[in-house]
Amino acid sequence: MVHRQSSPLTRGVAAVFITLATLWAVFPFYWAIITSFKNRLDWFNYSFIPFLQFEPTLDWWTQELGPAGRGPELARAMTSSVTLALGAAIIALLLGAPAGYALARFRFHRWKNRDITMWFLSQRFLPPVATMIPIFLMVRTVGLLDTPWALAIANATFTLPFAVLILRDTFKELPIELEEAALVDGASPFQVFRLIALPLAAPAMVAAGIICFAFSWNEFLFALILTVKNAVPMTVIIAGSEHTKGVIFADVATRVLTGVIPPAILALLVQRYIVRGLTFGAVKG
Repeated sequence: MVHRQSSPLTRGVAAVFITLATLWAVFPFYWAIITSFKNRLDWFNYSFIPFLQFEPTLDWWTQELGPAGRGPELARAMTSSVTLALGAAIIALLLGAPAGYALARFRFHRWKNRDITMWFLSQRFLPPVATMIPIFLMVRTVGLLDTPWALAIANATFTLPFAVLILRDTFKELPIELEEAALVDGASPFQVFRLIALPLAAPAMVAAGIICFAFSWNEFLFALILTVKNAVPMTVIIAGSEHTKGVIFADVATRVLTGVIPPAILALLVQRYIVRGLTFGAVKG
């Protein structure tokens, strides 16, 4: 097989496009970083280089993270965000792994596999606002209003399709001969699922969990409606940066950077599992 090399012009255009796309994606974070160190008068100036174009200050970080400022409020919001995101991811994996395995290994007749899969997928197209009133009434009835667990359960209903679809395709890629050999040796179907299929699909489960975690971490609508004070997450805190005096841009910048750090660290720690899971790299027969 002969591989044609791309021309210098093609490589140059691709390099320029990748560079522009990278700058487009990174610039908001750079803006947030330099704005968090600017004085109020420098917010509206075209100044991007500290010490040369503006004098940096730590006043906004001290005000946001210090114990005398809004540090306790941000700590409580961060705890709520971590709790609801982890809870939603765990619920989605606990329900999505058996559902994905069943869709991959069994054939349903009355309600076909394709129809079940489309039903799961349709949950992503359902506008969350359409379910807001019923969810609010149910959460209030069971006494979970203004708790991270209410947000975790609500977000799990919309992140569950990711777990089901990713794990279904992963289980399809696993060699069925291993499971058949275990059945011949006397293992039950549940033991096959728990002892063979799940360990082999671990990278995909990590990838699905990270995706569910990220979507739950960024969710705003449920957090705004289902929380009042005790369980307010970071998304609502960031949106609350507008005051009677206008938008406090330094507050927005510091809160955004604070809210980005936990999912970024988590993604870096499990990066190789995400790549393996999304490319079905567990075992291929």
